[in-house]
Amino acid sequence: MMRRHRLAVDVAIAVALAVLDTVLTLAQGSWWPERPGTLAWVLLGAQALACLSLAARRRAPLAVLAVIGAFTLVVTLLIWPLGAITPANPDNVWAPGLAASLAAYGPLYHCRQNRRRAIIALAVFTLIVVRPWQPSVLLLTLGVLRVALGPLLALYFDARRRLVQALTERAERAERERHLLAEQARTEERARLAGEMHDVVTHRVSLMVLQAGALRMTATDEETRRQAEELRVAGVQALDELRDLVGILRTAPEGEETPSVAGFAALMAESTAVGNPAELVEEGDPALASPVVGRTAYRIVREGLTNVRKHAPGARVTVRVEYGDAQVRLSIRNTPPTRAPGELAGTGSGLGIAGLRQRIEVVHGTLRAGREPDGGFRLEATLPAYVPTGV
Repeated sequence: MMRRHRLAVDVAIAVALAVLDTVLTLAQGSWWPERPGTLAWVLLGAQALACLSLAARRRAPLAVLAVIGAFTLVVTLLIWPLGAITPANPDNVWAPGLAASLAAYGPLYHCRQNRRRAIIALAVFTLIVVRPWQPSVLLLTLGVLRVALGPLLALYFDARRRLVQALTERAERAERERHLLAEQARTEERARLAGEMHDVVTHRVSLMVLQAGALRMTATDEETRRQAEELRVAGVQALDELRDLVGILRTAPEGEETPSVAGFAALMAESTAVGNPAELVEEGDPALASPVVGRTAYRIVREGLTNVRKHAPGARVTVRVEYGDAQVRLSIRNTPPTRAPGELAGTGSGLGIAGLRQRIEVVHGTLRAGREPDGGFRLEATLPAYVPTGV
C-alpha cells in the first residue's frame, strides 16, 4: 500500500513538472525558438517524455538524471554549434529547469550506498547544463544554481532523516532499558517476598503439621486422632498452596509443579481415604484442555474436595468433568454430611471460593457455588479449553 501511494505521488509530480516545463518553454522561458518548426515540436514532446521519467526517480535516480541530461545535451548541441534551433532568448538555460532540479535531487538522497557514482553523475550533469564550451557568466551562474538546489535539499533531508532515526533509536533504547530496570526491580521484590514467605510461613506451618502428626500417634481416643489427622492433612495442603504461591512469586519458574487433569484420580483416592467417598466422571478427551486450564481445573477440584472434608464430613462427592472443543465444565457435588462438622470447619481464612473465583477470572472462566435443596453443596466452573498464556 505504501509503495502504491509513493508511486502515485511520483507520477503526479512527474506529470505536473512535465506540464509546467512545457508551459515555461512555450512562454520562451527556455530554449523555445521564435518561429518553431517540426524539430522544435518534436523536441518539446521529447522534453515532456524526459520529465515524465521522474516517476522512476526513487527506483532509478541515476537513469532519470541520464535521460534529462541527454535531452539537455541534445538541445544544447542543436543550438550550438549545429545551429538547428535559434532560441528566442539566447541567455536562458537550455534545459527543463524544474525537472532538472528534481532529477539532481534523487542521486544523493536515494543512492546512499554509492555516493561516489552519484557525485560523478551530478558533476557530468552540471557540465552539460552550464555549457563550458560556450562560456557565459549568466549561463554558468544560473546553471550551477539550478543544479545545486536539488543536491542541497537532498543533503538536508538525508541529514534530517538520519537525525530523526538516531533520536528514535535512542528513545526506543531508553524505553527498553527503563522497562528492563523496572522488570528487574519487580523480579527482585518478588524474590524477596517469596523468600520471606518461604522462611517464615512454611516454617510455622511445618511445625503445625509435625505436631499434628505426633498428636495423632500419641492420642488415646479415636476422635482426637481423627481431628489430628484432619489438621495434619489441612497443614499439608496449606504447604502445597504456599509452594504454588511462592513459585508464582519467584522469577521465571522453570516448570509448573501443580498437577493437571491427570491428578484427579489421586484426589479422589485421598478424599475416599479420609472418609469422603469420591467418584470421578469424565466425558470427552482430556487432551482438549490446555496445560493452564488443566492446572486450574485441578486446583478447583482440590479446593472443592477440601471444603467437603471441612464442612461435610462423611458426605459422598461426585466430580463430573466435561471436556469440549471450546470449554471445560467442572461440577463438584456432595451429599449432606453424615456427621457434624468438627473444629476443622472453622479453620482457614474463609476466602477459598473467592480465591478460586479470582483465579478462574484470570483465564476468563466463570464459577458458581451454592447449596442444593437436599442439603448438599454444588460447585460449578466453566473454563475455556485453551488459554495460551501461563497463569
